[in-house]
Amino acid sequence: MPHRETMDTPAFYPKRRTLLMSLAALSAAGCGALQSPGMTAGPGAEDASIMYRVIGRGSQGVLVMHEWLGDHNNWEPLWSYLNTEQYSFVFVDLRGYGWSKAVPGAYSANEAAGDAALVMQRLGFGRYHVVGHSMSGMIAQRLAVTYPERVRSLVAVSPVPASGFKTDDAGMQGLRAVINDDDALRRAIAARGGSRYGDTWINFKLKLARNAMTKEAMAGYLQMFTRTDFAQEARGLKTPVLAITGKYDLPFYQEDSVRKNFAPLYPNFTLKVCQESGHYSMLEAPVFLASSIEAFIRQYAA
Repeated sequence: MPHRETMDTPAFYPKRRTLLMSLAALSAAGCGALQSPGMTAGPGAEDASIMYRVIGRGSQGVLVMHEWLGDHNNWEPLWSYLNTEQYSFVFVDLRGYGWSKAVPGAYSANEAAGDAALVMQRLGFGRYHVVGHSMSGMIAQRLAVTYPERVRSLVAVSPVPASGFKTDDAGMQGLRAVINDDDALRRAIAARGGSRYGDTWINFKLKLARNAMTKEAMAGYLQMFTRTDFAQEARGLKTPVLAITGKYDLPFYQEDSVRKNFAPLYPNFTLKVCQESGHYSMLEAPVFLASSIEAFIRQYAA
């Protein structure tokens, strides 16, 4: 029988330690390093140093963007469940977030959509699928409206609509508090999960958020998703659109609200509800979300 090294094999540990040290060194080295099979990191737009992580070696590109309270690491629980033979998933960090934290910007939907489109172009994907979560659901729509010939399909997870997240002065004050106040952020995280989880989850998500972005970027994108409205421009877009909502999310992101804001704009719109999650289905129900995304984009393959 062929020899196999397992965790019980003495030779396993030195090799594992060497691998981990190599990965750490590559991560420290930064751009262009091979992280592990099917996972690479590199520069996007060279003039802006937009960063991304690619998972998979497939011929079809899938652009994936993050929310207001997290960077590309929000999506990590999905990575084990992705079809990396057929698809290359490109997880972009927006300006001021994650590996792009040092990149300043106007923090507008147009800018973010342009950055992401340029990353995909430079990776050689002429047409591709787009996935956006929460505020990046809006950015994904902006990209599809601006570059309809490039977007095969669009998946919007717990998304902000093209008309924006409308709120009053008290609501804006509460959102601004999240930028600096950890207690306000804890309340926001709890509310977006239906207050079903304990302090361990809340503190985990808080740490994920605080490590993800600059306060300047948070403030800028807050203005973006509460003040931007391109709904009339988006009306009639023929790109296939799937919205995935969470049963325990805030009402604004739940099925009825999302259907009301999306269905009149997009003739090829469908919606799916995750019965086990709130706002963070990639963290709360990763197998469901990965499977739902791939089942949808498979219909619009090259």
